[in-house]
Amino acid sequence: MPDAAANPSPASSRGRAFVRRLGSSVVLWTVVLWAIFSSNPWIANGVFLGIMLLLAGFGLAEFYGLMERRGLVCFKEWGVFGGLLLMASTFVYLSGILGYKEAPAKANDFESSLVVLFVLGLCVRQLCYPANQNGLLAIATTLFGLMYVPWLLNFVQKINYFPRIGGQGPYYVLFFIVVTKLSDTGAYVVGSLCGRHKMIPRVSPGKTWEGFAGALLFSSGASLLAAHLAGSHLPGLTTVHALVLGLLLGGAAVVGDLIESLFKREAGVKDSGGFFPGIGGILDLLDSLLFNAPLMYLYLRHVLTN
Repeated sequence: MPDAAANPSPASSRGRAFVRRLGSSVVLWTVVLWAIFSSNPWIANGVFLGIMLLLAGFGLAEFYGLMERRGLVCFKEWGVFGGLLLMASTFVYLSGILGYKEAPAKANDFESSLVVLFVLGLCVRQLCYPANQNGLLAIATTLFGLMYVPWLLNFVQKINYFPRIGGQGPYYVLFFIVVTKLSDTGAYVVGSLCGRHKMIPRVSPGKTWEGFAGALLFSSGASLLAAHLAGSHLPGLTTVHALVLGLLLGGAAVVGDLIESLFKREAGVKDSGGFFPGIGGILDLLDSLLFNAPLMYLYLRHVLTN
């Protein structure tokens, strides 16, 4: 008779995977939140920048690794360098360490200038590498990686240093992370317990419509609770806005997860990497956050503070 301990049930395996995932997430986000809420500005800014650079650099390297496994060419080193430069430069521009902070529109113009220079640099890079006969593909793949990982992740910095909310940016970062991650948790828990109807099995066989409903339920509840508890720390976040953001971020988190699942499936891998026990790689951690960071920023800028 097979040893039950050597052949754990699927439910037991999922349970252990969930515990590892939860443990890794708690440790990581505890460090992130400790950094951005620190009363010491050097810790708050320095650790925050370090975490952003780590996530952007390793996440982008994982993305280019997926592309290489897919058989697509890219300028990996140039892309990672450009992504780190984008993150660091935006931090310098927004954090005020130079003695001033610019309005969001000027910060966006500055970031756009860096992206333009990156595109021009890619073209020159290909010009200096005539042996590569897939120049258009390499340029497109490298540019998409920059836009998908560091450019989207950069909206976390824009939320953190948003100038029109009285220095409460860290609370909005906390808000959107909690809502997003509880959406992930809701999708996982409800989908595991009662998931029956597959969403897009060709992309992610484990995603179900029941899990999607769980994601919306958890994210909406988390958003309403956060708005109630935070009070003035989340200026402009009324009950109606909290409900809208809960549904918006909850649904977008599922889409972000599916998009990354599509990339991994095409590359023929289960996880983007093994950086975090129980989670996988950096991209496995960031997939939903990458989709939700720009949505949170746009809602904050054009709705809540308009």
